[in-house]
Amino acid sequence: MNLFRKIVFGAAVLGFMAGGTAEAANKIVMDGSTTVGPIAKSFAAYFTKTTGVQVTVSESGSGNGAKSLINKTCDIANMSREMKDKELAAARAKGVKPVEHIVAMDGIAIVVHPGNRVNALSKTQIRGIYNGKYTNWSQVGGPNARIVVIQRESNSGTQDSFKELVMGKESPITKNAETQASNGAVKNRVATTPAAIGFIGLGFVDSGVKAVMVDGIEPDERTVKNGTYPITRPLFMYTNGPATGAVKQFIDLKSTPEGKRMISELGFVNH
Repeated sequence: MNLFRKIVFGAAVLGFMAGGTAEAANKIVMDGSTTVGPIAKSFAAYFTKTTGVQVTVSESGSGNGAKSLINKTCDIANMSREMKDKELAAARAKGVKPVEHIVAMDGIAIVVHPGNRVNALSKTQIRGIYNGKYTNWSQVGGPNARIVVIQRESNSGTQDSFKELVMGKESPITKNAETQASNGAVKNRVATTPAAIGFIGLGFVDSGVKAVMVDGIEPDERTVKNGTYPITRPLFMYTNGPATGAVKQFIDLKSTPEGKRMISELGFVNH
């Protein structure tokens, strides 16, 4: 290796090391939200193909994504909610400085079985179903059947967003609710259970479930973008300090025509 090549190679290695230990090996490590997962994986496939940088995506939930960033075991934490004060404090204690990047917007769709005649619910009715006030579909205009309430696990950012945007601090979710570990698991449970109700990211809605109107508003790209759909939230990618190098290039995909196309095709909304 001649001197010029040694200098260029050394500069490249130093550039990767600046972004963190994972990126030092010409690799980006991501962990966190199952909602952000489809965007992350689509970006990853495109990024690896166009740059050669390997990107690994784990979907262990927003809370675990935050922990991974705090413990410096990932370069990017995917989160479907903002980092909590206690997470930010834990990060500071370890010398980590989380910086948020909004990658897309999302509507939390309230989904029922396609055979359920209920097409619309108010936020008040949804809250009543989830806090146990309503236990039979006939109480909210549906069939005479016990409501099977499906929620996410406690580590889920979608669960936290649902609690904040629908339940409020004074209305806990009923202990009779069944817990599923991912958007896909909730969707599949509702799709195979005629009396079930669940909530999932807009990008996970397909013909297997029916997304109901909330307060008379359809959950779709237009209503999420203009903010009229009442259960709308941003989706985040967090880095330790401002994004640099390959990590910045990866996150900046969201602003490119190709990145915007991927976000739209996955059923999410460009920010």
